[in-house]
Amino acid sequence: MKPKFAFLIVSILIFTNIYAQQLPKTVFKTSLGEIVCEIDTIHAPVTALNFLNHIKNGTFENALFYRVVRPDNQPYSKSKIEVIQGGLYDDKIIEKYPPIIHETTKQTGLKHTNGALSMARNEPGTASTEFFICVGEQPSLDFAGKRNPDGQGFAVFGRVISGMDIVRKIQQLKDTSQYLVEPVKIEVKAP
Repeated sequence: MKPKFAFLIVSILIFTNIYAQQLPKTVFKTSLGEIVCEIDTIHAPVTALNFLNHIKNGTFENALFYRVVRPDNQPYSKSKIEVIQGGLYDDKIIEKYPPIIHETTKQTGLKHTNGALSMARNEPGTASTEFFICVGEQPSLDFAGKRNPDGQGFAVFGRVISGMDIVRKIQQLKDTSQYLVEPVKIEVKAP
């Protein structure tokens, strides 16, 4: 290998490592274990900073994982997905927080892959505190996907880097119409 080519490869590896280290991490501590996520402030700055500000300001003090979606509990959906959803759960509390602009996956280049961390919403531009984690590949949640009739998809802003086994355990807990019989308390922290 020529020295210039070797130097280029080493430089790329160092830059890639530094780039990856710059992204902030968060930890969801639950009774079942910890889920560690990397927050992509580079590709999804509005959504990522909104989430980090909620952590900093204590918004998630009483957060829960409260909704689980599996193929067996969405019998009427033409576009089935697999996720766990968390946040503040109570609409009266959620409404206290201003919504953010919608960063589509077309804009950010981020996709709803296994472990993707994304914002829950109704209409585009209504997301504020509620989030979900994908279990498996979920392309129907991306821009132009079929899950939401408006075709705008949902806003990915991070990914699970450890603890997908915990995500899967939560997804398998007992539910009634997708809502957990016993929601899982979350302590959200920046490590």
